Amino acid sequence: MSRQLVERIRSHDQRAMGELYQRYVGLLSSVCYRYVPSEDDVKDVLQNSFVNIFSAIPTFTYRTDEQFVGWMVRVVVNESLDFLRVRKRLLLTDLRAVETQLADDEAPDTDPISADQLHRLISELPDGCRTVLNLYVFEGYSHKQIAELMGIRPTTSATQLRYAKHLLANKIKQLISENS
Repeated sequence: MSRQLVERIRSHDQRAMGELYQRYVGLLSSVCYRYVPSEDDVKDVLQNSFVNIFSAIPTFTYRTDEQFVGWMVRVVVNESLDFLRVRKRLLLTDLRAVETQLADDEAPDTDPISADQLHRLISELPDGCRTVLNLYVFEGYSHKQIAELMGIRPTTSATQLRYAKHLLANKIKQLISENS
């Protein structure tokens, strides 16, 4: 299905660009919101992402719809990370002071909370923790890959993830107790 859109875009069909945008803007927006919590900033990052996507399509090697969508998601993730770097918002939490406080918490039951509530709680995490959590959990990157993307050590990525999980578990427990 996307193969025809890609071919039409390569033929400079403006309507195909609009169709591609309409078909994938929802998915790519949700990816972008995981990294960039501000709606205005998301619009800027998405615009840049679509410019990059449309610019790269002529040289893109299309194999399957899944591969194509995965490639577009990577473009959005990379553009989001670049945005955070430029805005100096990709700050990692200094964990030296809290490292000893991190217990191996048991993951709380998330059934009582909605997906929107969970998304909101994740968006409230510090930028570095949230970014590592998203890259690891949602994008499936390894700590080595995250380290390369973010310019950090793999152990720093693992520690940021551990702290993100700790903070998120506490936020979930607090939300559940408030709703009880």
